Amino acid sequence: MSKPGRAEGQPHTGKKRFISGVVEGFYGRPWTMEQRTELFKREQKWGLNTYLYAPKDDYKHRMYWRDLYSAEEAEQLIALISAAKQHNVDFIYAISPGLDITFSNPKEVAALQRKLDQVRQFGCSSFSLLFDDIETEMCPADKQAFSSFAHAQVAITNAVYQHLGDPETFLFCPTDYCAAFCTPNVSQSSYLHTVGEKLLPGIDILWTGPKVVSHKISVESIEEVSSVLRRAPVIWDNIHANDYDPQRLFLGPFKDRPTELIPKLGGVLTNPNCEFYPNFVAIHTLATWCKAATDGGQRDVEMSDEEQDPCYSPKKALTLALTDWLQEFLNTDQPGARLKKESLGEEPMQTDGGETPHVPGAGENPLYTAEPLTLDDLKLLSDLFYLPYEYGPTARTMLQELDWLKKHSWAAAAETDKTAEWCSRAQQFDGMCEAVVQMFNRLSNAPNRCILYDLYNYICDIKSGVGLARAYVKTLGGQGRPSAQLMITDPDPWGFRGGLSGEFQRMLPCHGNRDLFREPPMSTVYCIRPYCPEDKTEVQKIFRQMQSAGEGEVPSMMQPPLICDGLSAGESPPSPQCALILEDEIGVCGYALALTDAKPAADKIQRAVSDSVFKDFPSLVTVQVLPRVTDPSPAKRMIGRLLSSIRSSGSRGVFCELRQSNRRMVDFYTKLGSFIPIQMAGLPQDILAMGTRL
Repeated sequence: MSKPGRAEGQPHTGKKRFISGVVEGFYGRPWTMEQRTELFKREQKWGLNTYLYAPKDDYKHRMYWRDLYSAEEAEQLIALISAAKQHNVDFIYAISPGLDITFSNPKEVAALQRKLDQVRQFGCSSFSLLFDDIETEMCPADKQAFSSFAHAQVAITNAVYQHLGDPETFLFCPTDYCAAFCTPNVSQSSYLHTVGEKLLPGIDILWTGPKVVSHKISVESIEEVSSVLRRAPVIWDNIHANDYDPQRLFLGPFKDRPTELIPKLGGVLTNPNCEFYPNFVAIHTLATWCKAATDGGQRDVEMSDEEQDPCYSPKKALTLALTDWLQEFLNTDQPGARLKKESLGEEPMQTDGGETPHVPGAGENPLYTAEPLTLDDLKLLSDLFYLPYEYGPTARTMLQELDWLKKHSWAAAAETDKTAEWCSRAQQFDGMCEAVVQMFNRLSNAPNRCILYDLYNYICDIKSGVGLARAYVKTLGGQGRPSAQLMITDPDPWGFRGGLSGEFQRMLPCHGNRDLFREPPMSTVYCIRPYCPEDKTEVQKIFRQMQSAGEGEVPSMMQPPLICDGLSAGESPPSPQCALILEDEIGVCGYALALTDAKPAADKIQRAVSDSVFKDFPSLVTVQVLPRVTDPSPAKRMIGRLLSSIRSSGSRGVFCELRQSNRRMVDFYTKLGSFIPIQMAGLPQDILAMGTRL
């Protein structure tokens, strides 16, 4: 394949092939060589073309990146690279030197080149340099040699790329690899601008989207980062990654990435579950999504209300994947598979005594034989272990039903107009719980044991949790004694989940704050954007509304002003890049404004503030949100971004003024943890000053 002649600064032209496949980039036990070879077969079968070798716990990939591979290790990698080629899969070898490399030391650069030269001798022709999940502070030697961390990374990446002869495929993973890491944002990130301007144009850049694990990736967000990077990014997609939570597995479809993205990207690589065999769904549905670009834009005319992409249906893609996966479960041609000799046309083995197989007599227990696994079982399994930000339909229904049964338990205790409904819904809930138990039984007896062993801990856990909920509902309905697991003070260990980590989480005030099932459901979507002059009227309206709400017995006109009042009232404009607006589905619902130099505002209202205070806290901030914003996280994100911008201006600290009677905002700043009360001489009664160092 010829290399495209893309000039520096120009976007992706589409001449390079679309990279599609799998990145083994998680933390935890790496996959075996046999599993990777099996992956190559599946990729070829499904039309994917790439495998990125980047297991975090391969110590010669990351921690001991300087060390060359031994003869035995080299033999394994040579065989693996050869297997990838046999299945038309591009094997990309990634190395992650960022933990301890000294960028300015020529010996370090030589060590990196020597390591990659060795891998090139194994038959590898595609490479990647990863600088993710590392400290951003440079050592003194690098600070003298480079003007920024980005310049250091770009210099060594360009050098390695050219040393390797400008390979056709070369990927670079930045330290700021998602929008959430960018300061103050993507379009204004000096780090990303340096990478985009200085990195050689033949090098592709990896990007995870808005967050490390992105719920959705929009066309607009990709257009924004492409403009900064001066090329289309290759998505490193963590939507199916589970290395951050050992109790979760993700078996839902690849979704919430519109197929309109395909021509705007250099490629997509999924970084899936740590467990190899359950990744069948993640990789299969990604392949279906990628094919949307080659299917002539065929529209799906049977989309549900939740599905907005005319070229790709996650629901249909999931059904296709589960149908194929069912055949894998039933495959007996696997190591450790349960073989039924009768099905192979062989006679059952007889014992020395010539005994025949046991046949139960009249009145005896029948033989236990599990029914074969079905497609409905796998659909239920997927619903129970769906995606990071949502449960599948059946799981959501079970949670909603349990919640309703709890809240209306009084209907089961006495005869009311809702008693019949309660009993009917309790029976339906019990049926759903029974379906989970039967799914567990059939999975446990599936012939392909390799898949089962990867799933077993997860399905055991969900069976136990469902069993507790089932017993609880029966107790509410008066069916038998209260469940010992639910009611006694000294339960068995399987009656409480999560170990020490679970105990810590339950003790924290934020426990449950990010649960996927909430009551009431948190469906509001908030947008944080930069302030513009047209927002002045809305800000003034919110300021007056909140001022009126907090008047109490003393009218605001009779209260001493706060230094920030002029900022909210529009009398003083905020400092550049130091103003944000919060919007919901209704409209503007909050704001965060700042002055990098608060002294003129203090002088304007004749507030005497000592020079020592302004020395430590030269900047002023004010935040206000309407009462309809019940979720505190948008305001926290807003002030976090604002403080980052103030810090970028060179400020040492920031303070705010609050009325002590405004308990809502006093509690907000207190719970942030970073703001503390500061002493300011001459403060009017009822006014509190809080500050934080930057």
